Amino acid sequence: MPLILTPLVDIPLIQPGDPLAGILFRSVQISGLTIQEGDIFVLAQKIVSKAEGRLVDLATVTPGKRAVKLAAQVEKDPRFIELVLSESTSVLRQRPGTLIVEHKLGFICANAGIDHSNVLGEGGNPEDWVLLLPENPDLSAAAIRAELESLSGMRIGVLIIDSHGRAWRNGVIGISIGLSGLPGVVDLRGLPDLYGYRLRITTIAAADELAAAASLIMGQAAEGRPAVHVRGFPYPLREGSLSELIRPRELDLFR
Repeated sequence: MPLILTPLVDIPLIQPGDPLAGILFRSVQISGLTIQEGDIFVLAQKIVSKAEGRLVDLATVTPGKRAVKLAAQVEKDPRFIELVLSESTSVLRQRPGTLIVEHKLGFICANAGIDHSNVLGEGGNPEDWVLLLPENPDLSAAAIRAELESLSGMRIGVLIIDSHGRAWRNGVIGISIGLSGLPGVVDLRGLPDLYGYRLRITTIAAADELAAAASLIMGQAAEGRPAVHVRGFPYPLREGSLSELIRPRELDLFR
């Protein structure tokens, strides 16, 4: 089966408390699709965070001494740095414009994934509104999946993605930050290649590969395509979690 990725249409600007699963189900119908067994929904982190009310007005944040010191070093708003620190377990690297941290969710990213693009709150200074990542993206994906499965009667998967940089490459790419109902990693060790050689170390970050493909369709600016319907995922669906994709600290050469 070919891998088919279809951006869902007519998704409104998401507000806190919006029923995301219902909105997605309606969009599937408007898009002329039917949900089938094994389909996957890939969702941009922003619509999940917005629905969960993860918007923060920097005017409500009081920076501590550490945030003020770091802000001067990286040339950022101390209130923003205070939020970054509150969402992180450690600071790994810093330079003007960027703070590389280990997020509380376990992965490495810039500025704890806190973003201002395509974010607008109610009242105050529009420049002061930022969006945090979901508190528990795996749980968010599981809840959305349960509702969509109830609405459709089909077994599906849900993947939540965000745009991250990488230590050894230029540019951002879509990666998984939460998943439910699909594998994070597929283990091919022991399978034969074309010449009968048994693979010894090959594991596939299948969720991240799908995240990158969906991110290409979603875009990064004003495209307005925050959800993608996927059919033909080449691996069997199973229960999965973000933890599969995170390399332990003791095996991470970049930490």
